[in-house]
Amino acid sequence: MSYQVLARKWRPRNFETLVGQEHVVRALRHALDEKRLHHAWLFTGTRGVGKTTLSRILAKCLNCIGSDGNGGITSKPCGVCRPCTEIDAGRFVDYIEIDAASNRGVDEMAQLLEQAIYAPANARFKVYMIDEVHMLTSHAFNAMLKTLEEPPEHVKFILATTDPQKIPVTVLSRCLQFNLKQMPVPNIVGHLAHVLEQEGIGFERGALQLLARAAAGSMRDALSLTDQAIAYGAGQVAEAAVRNMLGALDQTYLLRVLDALADSDGSALMSVVDEIASRSLSFGNALQEIGGLLHRIATIQMIPSASTEDVVEADDAHLRVLAGRLSPEDVQLYYQIAAHGRRDLSLAPDEVTGFSMTLLRMLAFRIDEGAGALRPAPARVPTATVVPKAVVAAPPPVAKPSVPPAASAPVAAPAVLAAVDAPVAKLLVIDDWVSLVSRLKLSGLTSQLAQQSELVAHDDRSITLRVPFKSLASAVTLDKLKLALAQSFGRPIGVNIEVGTVRGTTVAAVRSDERAARQADAQAIIDADPFVQAVVRDFGGARVVPGSVKPV
Repeated sequence: MSYQVLARKWRPRNFETLVGQEHVVRALRHALDEKRLHHAWLFTGTRGVGKTTLSRILAKCLNCIGSDGNGGITSKPCGVCRPCTEIDAGRFVDYIEIDAASNRGVDEMAQLLEQAIYAPANARFKVYMIDEVHMLTSHAFNAMLKTLEEPPEHVKFILATTDPQKIPVTVLSRCLQFNLKQMPVPNIVGHLAHVLEQEGIGFERGALQLLARAAAGSMRDALSLTDQAIAYGAGQVAEAAVRNMLGALDQTYLLRVLDALADSDGSALMSVVDEIASRSLSFGNALQEIGGLLHRIATIQMIPSASTEDVVEADDAHLRVLAGRLSPEDVQLYYQIAAHGRRDLSLAPDEVTGFSMTLLRMLAFRIDEGAGALRPAPARVPTATVVPKAVVAAPPPVAKPSVPPAASAPVAAPAVLAAVDAPVAKLLVIDDWVSLVSRLKLSGLTSQLAQQSELVAHDDRSITLRVPFKSLASAVTLDKLKLALAQSFGRPIGVNIEVGTVRGTTVAAVRSDERAARQADAQAIIDADPFVQAVVRDFGGARVVPGSVKPV
């Protein structure tokens, strides 16, 4: 007898053995038990999450006749009657699986619909399963719309796709849509352990976790990788063999990287980089794994009681030690640097350089717990900095003293701060209100207030504006104008408002005059154009339409 791969041998035969899609199973079971059967279902999800498997189980539920031949529609197919066994074997004449990638035209769809009107040969329902339905042409979709909306009583449609965005909404609205989730790592590990125990094959838990992560949410991929691991390990699934097979990094390398970061030890960090490079391992995978470890450390820091089922016990103990040595801020920063470093790896001169620069960037920056800003690595910031008074515009951050002063001793103000106390604010000199408003960063109603107002008077502390409408000077717009003026002059500026007729120069009036001048210039250029003059002359009564000329 030929060998049957694990993905086919262990394909679920009923809802009880289906892993990881409880939300879909619950809805289908209730519908079957209450006989509330729709005529079309749509299963969406990535590869290997159970779309075809669910369609076969659903087809068995619809056509099962029970072990005694008298059964009806059920959510628990018997698995021994002729419809159940033949659907499992792929030879049930009234269950038709169609690959839309190779039968995507309107002719194939018309042929399918012509056959659908005939009653099933030996079944309760004729079930059509169209896989990768998004591959159908638009004409094929249009051809099936009417039948999909009102099919014969004996016909059920099951559609499956990995890309529901490409399916017309007219088709989506005629189906019950179920989105299948990617398989979580613990679910895949548990299922692989069950399969290998039943197969009598020895395994290590760490190896199953590697396979589950490599499967990226697909149970079929996980079983296929397990087949490969069994062959690679000569009948055993060991962690070391699986790491070699997948080209995965030993966690010890990555834990040493995090230890070196916690110790600010650049030599140890570069030593690990050299070891990884000597084994020709993937640096992209290394950054991905570092991101995963940092995520677990952050989880431990924020939620100490969080489950760590997908982490081996020794690694979990090491991560908990690192969670105490690294600050939460540093962990978040390292994670961000790792994510950006992995994205930019292809832009580096080579992968080794890109990987080592990413780690050196982690070493070079930390989060300052006091100020909440980036700071250089420890032991490199001088404790005192002499700043020439002539170039001081704002006080630089003052390094914290290594030994805190006694509570009773007064702390002397730094010389830099004393220099800042000198009067450096700009004098309130406003020669041109229009130019000042143009420099201010204003928007919305605040911009309208400044543009429609006339500067009446000003002194060293405030300005007085006249506005034509009181509604322009609301409390919110006034506050925003005061903030913009304070940023411009370097100190708070008061704003007084008068309501009345504006007689002086306003920004709006100046800009209106400028627009009118540009419009007049553009009109004059058009009127003086020889071609335009020739057209007006040759076509009696021709004229330039007023307002159609726009200045550039």
